[in-house]
Amino acid sequence: MTDSRSVVLARIRAALGGPAALPVPDEAIARAYRESHVEGDLVALLAENLTDYRAHVHRSPESDVAGLCGRLLAARGTRTVAVPADLPGAWIPRNRDLRLVRDDGSFTAAELDRIDSVITGCAVAVAETGTLVLDAGPGQGRRILTLVPDHHICVVRTADQIVASVPQVLRRLDPRRPQTWISGPSATSDIELDRVEGVHGPRTLDVVLVAED
Repeated sequence: MTDSRSVVLARIRAALGGPAALPVPDEAIARAYRESHVEGDLVALLAENLTDYRAHVHRSPESDVAGLCGRLLAARGTRTVAVPADLPGAWIPRNRDLRLVRDDGSFTAAELDRIDSVITGCAVAVAETGTLVLDAGPGQGRRILTLVPDHHICVVRTADQIVASVPQVLRRLDPRRPQTWISGPSATSDIELDRVEGVHGPRTLDVVLVAED
């Protein structure tokens, strides 16, 4: 029994007049290359790269996450905010004029489109690339929850959720889970490089970097 790749390569060699025998399996490749090109303050590097992608970065102690989220929502004029059903209570703002909606998995894209903002956590953040990764784990909700509303507040715990590089983050993720990789607000450019934001995701991304009190 051989793998499909070996069969295809053998057929190509035979068609080109070469030996038709199946190739010897590849030897294991030594992967001793560097996994990261940075050292030092990963929090500062993540903040710098997120800002470069036009995300708005904020720092907060754990005790003020709800207050900061409330102020961000108020400044934006948000009236309705959606959160995953299991978002930590300490992150939920208590603004009087704010309607809080907990996603129970039943909201359609059309219903979510009428929601102003969403607050979630993340699985991990990559400092080198300024990327947030969500995998529908605790405090993150469904993928659609962070793709439809126009404003996303993402909370990142600096103590245990920031890694230096993509190779490091891949070891922490389960490839069977639905993943969303976010580098700044949704944006695209046409052939003349005119940037348009909010085409296939939130137009505005606020990132709250949380340090322990």
